[in-house]
Amino acid sequence: MMTPGFNPRHSLVAGIIWLMVALAASFAIAASIWAGGVAREIVVQQHVRRLVLETDQLGSDLGQAVSMRLEAIRALGGLPPLEVFKRLRGAYPDLAWIAVADAAGVLMASAAGENAIGHLNSGDNVSTAPWFSEGLQRPWIGVIGKSTSPSAVPLLGDLAAPVRDESGHITGVIAARLTWHWASTDVQRLSNTLDTHGSAQMLVLNRAGVVVVGPEPLRNAAWNGLLVDEAPPIEPPLDRTGAPRFERLPAGQTVLVARAPVSIEGDGLRDAWQVQLSEPKEIVYQRANALAVRIVWISTGLGLATAVLGALGARHLTNRLKSLTRSAAAVGRGEIARIEVPSGHDEVAQLAAVFAKILDDLHQERSELLKLSGELERRVAVRTREVERLAEESRYAAVVRERLQIARDLHDTLAHSMMAMLSEVRLLRRLQAHDPDSLPDELARAEQVAQAGMNEARSAIAQMRVNSVRDTGLGPALSKAVERFNDRTGLDVEFDVDPEAARFGDERAEVIFRMTEEALRNIERHAAASRVRVALRTVDAAQLELRVEDDGVGFEPEASRPGHFGLVGLREQAQLIGAVFEIRSAPNQGTLLRLILRIAPEPL
Repeated sequence: MMTPGFNPRHSLVAGIIWLMVALAASFAIAASIWAGGVAREIVVQQHVRRLVLETDQLGSDLGQAVSMRLEAIRALGGLPPLEVFKRLRGAYPDLAWIAVADAAGVLMASAAGENAIGHLNSGDNVSTAPWFSEGLQRPWIGVIGKSTSPSAVPLLGDLAAPVRDESGHITGVIAARLTWHWASTDVQRLSNTLDTHGSAQMLVLNRAGVVVVGPEPLRNAAWNGLLVDEAPPIEPPLDRTGAPRFERLPAGQTVLVARAPVSIEGDGLRDAWQVQLSEPKEIVYQRANALAVRIVWISTGLGLATAVLGALGARHLTNRLKSLTRSAAAVGRGEIARIEVPSGHDEVAQLAAVFAKILDDLHQERSELLKLSGELERRVAVRTREVERLAEESRYAAVVRERLQIARDLHDTLAHSMMAMLSEVRLLRRLQAHDPDSLPDELARAEQVAQAGMNEARSAIAQMRVNSVRDTGLGPALSKAVERFNDRTGLDVEFDVDPEAARFGDERAEVIFRMTEEALRNIERHAAASRVRVALRTVDAAQLELRVEDDGVGFEPEASRPGHFGLVGLREQAQLIGAVFEIRSAPNQGTLLRLILRIAPEPL
């Protein structure tokens, strides 16, 4: 389990260190892979370039050596045979034999070396030999197709040139057989230069691609390597025709092959031979791969060293931040009262100064908040007492409103009934004095008035106990009230209500219902009307409008009526629910009572 000091989730310093390690490692690996690839390619190109240059050099050296020997044979053709043999043997001991024949093809003299194959004797006819027929016409080199040297020294071929007299006429042919013995030192030098392990192989191929110089298993056989891929391009490119390439041998090994022609002066001699150097592919890439691996390890080591140095530097640079963190944590635990601000002008010092200022401001705001809280508590206590007082006054106001309501109900029921009974009693007294015979009929009428008053009182008491408006809505309640009014009076009554207004049924609906009943009673007793219209509707889905109209005798709304409280009660009830109440009337003009109540919330 990772300790908190090295866990990037718990420590910013650890996060920075791990980030630097990751970045350094990533950059080191990426750079090493890239640099290793570039170095590997460069090394392979250098290896291929050196192999090509050595092949060209070897072909040039071989061509120059053969050309020198051919030129020497041609130049010495006019000397006596013994002198020719002496000079050529002394200069070029690698010649297997030397012979001189006349123009008819009769061998005049010969000298055999230590690598001679077969014997040539004076007087032998060599006119059918290729070296004689070709050398009689021009300097010639003939490639030997098969080596039969008992000493396993490869034979390159026969050299021949015409012998001319002082006048320039051809008098014969001088010839010599060239072996590969002279070049063994150069081949070993090249092999050691290309590969210290001796893996490079040198071959000499004739025009037909047959190996004439090389290991015994390959000699006198055609080279049978198959093309696999071209070798990496050489930068800068060399001025040569044949590019190196990778070939696969029958045994399965892949080798890098470079070929160069043997440059021999003379007509038809330039493409007689070609030198081939080959090296296994794994040897070609061995040094390049080793260098790439070494670059990877070196870059990785440098990256790790950079990461370690960066981590130490980051740890040193973040010590101030760590000290600030410890100081802030101590403030949070309540161990100290203020953040320690380090010296300097860097970001850590600025951050600490900002934190210290914020903390001081918080302390000051906390103190002010405590003072404000105490003041609020004091004000809340004052307001609580005020609310309690207002609540008490509100309860008293509710009682007063209930008393007024009861007074209005008594006025609307008992007062009217008692007024009617008082009128009947007065009438009875007058009849007793002036018309005793009419007294029984008036007594019966007085009984009916008293019974009607009793019914109205009971109805008022029932309405106080049961709230039909809340239960059914204002529309149905008004419909029943209008129906009862129609049954009592027999007047032509029109009732109009829309569905939205009919559903209205809160506590304000009870007040509107009672006001409507009061208006109908006033029409019944005072208006002497023949037609009545009651309408309840909503206006713009925000207001409720009640209209009660009659075509009765009308009156002056502004006239004073001592002892009559009907209109006063209607205005009080409208004011109680916040409604607008108006009366339009005139003598013999009928009466209109209009009530407008806002039922939707006021827009903000």
